[in-house]
Amino acid sequence: MSTSRFQALAELNTRQPIVVPPPSVKVSDYFGSNVFSPFRMREYLTDEVYDKLMDCINHGTRIDRSLADHISSAMKEWAMSKGATHYTHWFQPLTGATAEKHDSFFKPLGDGRAIEKFEGSMLVQQEPDASSFPSGGIRNTFEARGYTLWDPSSPAFIVGNTLCIPTIFISYTGHALDYKMPMMKALHAVDVAATSVCQYFDKEVVKVNTTLGWEQEYFLIDEALFNARPDIAMTGRALFGARPAKGQQLEDHYFGSIPERAMGFMKEFEQEAHLLGIPVTTRHNEVAPNQFEVAPMFEEANLANDHNQLLMDLLNKIARKHQFRILLHEKPFEGINGSGKHNNWALSTNTGVNLLKPGRNPKSNLQFLTFFVNTVAAIFENADVLRASIASVGNDHRLGANEAPPAIMSCFLGEQLSAMLDDLEKNIKAGKMTPQDKTELKLNIGKLPQVLLDNTDRNRTSPFAFTGNKFEFRAVGSSANCANAMIVLNTIVAHRLNQFKKDVDARIAKGDDKDEAILKELQRLIKMSKAIRFEGNGYGDEWVKEAKKRGLSNFNDTPSALAVWKDKKVQKMFQELNVLTPEEIHARYEIELENYSRRRDIEAALTVNLAINHIVPAAIHYQSDLLHNVAALKEVLTASEIKEAGATQISLIKSIGKELNAIKKKADQLATERLKATEMPAEKQARNFASVVKPLMDEVRESADALEMIIEDEAWPLPKMREILFTR
Repeated sequence: MSTSRFQALAELNTRQPIVVPPPSVKVSDYFGSNVFSPFRMREYLTDEVYDKLMDCINHGTRIDRSLADHISSAMKEWAMSKGATHYTHWFQPLTGATAEKHDSFFKPLGDGRAIEKFEGSMLVQQEPDASSFPSGGIRNTFEARGYTLWDPSSPAFIVGNTLCIPTIFISYTGHALDYKMPMMKALHAVDVAATSVCQYFDKEVVKVNTTLGWEQEYFLIDEALFNARPDIAMTGRALFGARPAKGQQLEDHYFGSIPERAMGFMKEFEQEAHLLGIPVTTRHNEVAPNQFEVAPMFEEANLANDHNQLLMDLLNKIARKHQFRILLHEKPFEGINGSGKHNNWALSTNTGVNLLKPGRNPKSNLQFLTFFVNTVAAIFENADVLRASIASVGNDHRLGANEAPPAIMSCFLGEQLSAMLDDLEKNIKAGKMTPQDKTELKLNIGKLPQVLLDNTDRNRTSPFAFTGNKFEFRAVGSSANCANAMIVLNTIVAHRLNQFKKDVDARIAKGDDKDEAILKELQRLIKMSKAIRFEGNGYGDEWVKEAKKRGLSNFNDTPSALAVWKDKKVQKMFQELNVLTPEEIHARYEIELENYSRRRDIEAALTVNLAINHIVPAAIHYQSDLLHNVAALKEVLTASEIKEAGATQISLIKSIGKELNAIKKKADQLATERLKATEMPAEKQARNFASVVKPLMDEVRESADALEMIIEDEAWPLPKMREILFTR
C-alpha cells in the first residue's frame, strides 16, 4: 500500500539530521585509502612487477599470465587487509547503470579445509551472463556469453567488503557492449592525432591525455514524499504538479546556506568519495529549491568517468541512509531548473602543457590556436553527432527549457577571442607571406594571454563554451554516463586533427614553411566554422531563427537527434579511427531508440494510472461534497437565495466537471495511442512516442494541474510541489 500524502507529511516531523562525526584526521590522510592506487601498489608489488604494470598502463603493452598472477596475489592481499571477502568485475553496460557480479575469494579444498584464492585469470577476465543486457541485435538473447576484461588504467577499489575491478564488457564476437571500451578507443585516437600535431611545436611530446572535470547536479527530496509519489519513484520526475507560488524566482537558494540535513548527507558522501579516491572539492546549493551540485578536480578522462559513475551510486546509497532520495533526472519538476552534468574537457601533454591554454610566447600560442580552432571546427563539422551524444528522454525536457543550453549546438568563445579569430581570418595573405606579415601575425598571436584575461566569463546559454583553458560541454544530462559525450567529442576532434595534419603537410610539400602552412590552414578553418560561433542569448527565439539561417540543426527530441547515426559518413569516421564499427553504431542506435520508447511508455502508463486512479477519484469526492452542500442549502434557503449563496459552489462544481471530462477523454486517448505505439517498428515507435504520446501526456497533466488548484488542500492525494521542493 502506497504512503498517503498526509502520512508522508506527518513523517517529516520525525526527521532529525544524522550527525556525521568529523574524521579525526585530514582528508589528505585518508584520501584514496580504499583504492589499489600506484601508491599502494608500490607497497605490495616488487619493483619489477610494478614497472611492468606501469609500462602496460602508459604504453599499452601486454600483461602476461605470470605478471597477472603476481598482481592478483598482491591485490588480494591488500583487499583482504581491508576486510574484503569478495571480488567483482565492475563494468558499464548500455543500461546506463553500472553492473557487478560478486564472487568469493573463498575456495574449498575438498578435505574440509578452505583457502582464499584469486588468480591472474580471475583478475584479467570473467564471463558474466550477458543475455539480459542491451545488445542492439549484436547477439541473440539465447546467447548468454559475454566477457569482462580488466582495465589496468583504472585502479581497483573496495566498496563494503568487495574488491571492485574496473573492466570493459564485450560480446563473444568481440563487439563492445559497454561505454568504457569505445571511450578508451576514442581517447587513444585523440592521443595519436594530437601527439602528431604537437610534433610541429615540440618534439618532446609523445603522449596527449584527455582531461575531464564533471560538475554533477542533483535534487535531494525527502524519502517519505518520494514514496508518496509513484510517478517520481518510477520515472524520476513529477508527471503532475501545479507550480507553487514560489519557485526559484527570488534566486535565494543559489549558493545559499546549505540546509542542516542536506549538509549531514553531503559530509558523509564526501568522506566515502574521498576514501574511493574521488577528488570532490566543491559543494553548493544550485538555482532550484532542493537542488545541489558536487564537483571534483580534473582527472584523466577514463578515470574521471569511472569516478562519476561511482559517485552517482554513492549519492543514491548515502541519501537513503539520511532518509533522502536523489533525483538525477534532467527535469524532475516543471517550471524550475533541471539538472545537467557539465563536462569540462581539455588536452594535456606528457610535458605538462595544457593545449587549450595560451602560453608565454608566439610559438606556444600558435599551438594553442591550432588545437582551439580545430576543436571549434570539429564541432561545426559534427554538430549533429555531438547533439546525438546527449540525447535522452530526460534531456528532451531540459534542453532549451529557459535554463539549459538549447538543442542547437553552438560554441561560445567570448567577444575578444572571437574578434581575434576574425582578424586572423582577414589578415593572413592568400599568397606567399612576407617576413613582415609573419612578424605582425606573431606579435598579435603573442598578445593572446592578455586577450584572455577578461575573457573567461561563460555564456550559460551556450551548449559548448570556451572558459579560458578548457571547453565546457554544458548540454550533457545529469543522469548520463559521461562516456557517451566523451566518445563523440574525442573522436570528432581526433578526426579533425588528423585531417589538419594531412592538409598542413600538403601545404608544406607545396613550398610553404611550417608556420605559414599552419596559419593558412587555421584561416581556412576559422572561415569554414564561423556559423557555429555564437555569443548571444541561446534561449531567445531570435537565435532559433538565426541558427536556421546559418544551416544549424535544431533537433528538439531524441528520435530526431539519433537519426544521424544512420549516416554512412559518420559510421566511416568512427570505423576509421577504430572507435566503433558500423555494427556497433547500429546496435547503439537501436538500444537508444528502444530505451527512449520504453521510458516514454512507462511515463504514459503512469500518467493514465495516476489520472484515473488517484486524481479523478479525489476530484469526484470533492465535487460530491460540494453537491451535498448545495443540496443542504436547498433545505434552508429559497431558490433565489440559493442562486446567490451557492454561486461559488456551483461554479466550482462546473469547473471540476469540465476538467474531469477533459482528463478522462485525454487519458483514454493517451491509453489508446500508447498501445498503438508499442505495436510499431522501432523508429516509428520512438517518433510516435515523441510526437503523439508525449503531447497527450502534457494535455492530461494540464487538466490535472488545473484540478489541483480547485480542489481543497486536504482532498488532494499527491504531495504538492511546494511540499517536495521546500522540505528542508
